[in-house]
Amino acid sequence: MYYSYLESPIGPLLLAGSRHALKVVGFSRGDKARGAEADWERYDEPFLRIKRQLQEYFDGERRTFDIPLAPDGTDFQRAVWHALTTIPYGATRTYGDIAVHVDHPKAVRAVGAANGANPIPIIIPCHRVIGSDGSLTGFGGGLDTKQWLLDLERSRSGLFG
Repeated sequence: MYYSYLESPIGPLLLAGSRHALKVVGFSRGDKARGAEADWERYDEPFLRIKRQLQEYFDGERRTFDIPLAPDGTDFQRAVWHALTTIPYGATRTYGDIAVHVDHPKAVRAVGAANGANPIPIIIPCHRVIGSDGSLTGFGGGLDTKQWLLDLERSRSGLFG
């Protein structure tokens, strides 16, 4: 696996994957802080496109991403991750909303676990999922990072609350 880093407003982000698809976005802090693994090779070229798109996102100029993704996960996890990509920029959904979307309305906890296992946060926008009471819930990059991402999107979309 190849990897690179992007300096961002929320700290350095690890980007990892093949020459053709992104498999990992890792935070430098938070519960799921992640660095490159020993057998990975530093190679920046495959990540130039995603770096540009992420920078545009952080600058408030991009709302969607157009890059090939290859997240590793179960069929259920991939269904949840696909559902996350349907949440509009600047909006939020609850875990229950996602459970209904994937046709497993009683699987709220399983949706939460799949959301937490998302290997490509930001691009697959797990930060847009909140508790049923509207509260922020766990996020691999830390709740302050989740709030920052939501605030960025809301400030650029005109949505508040």
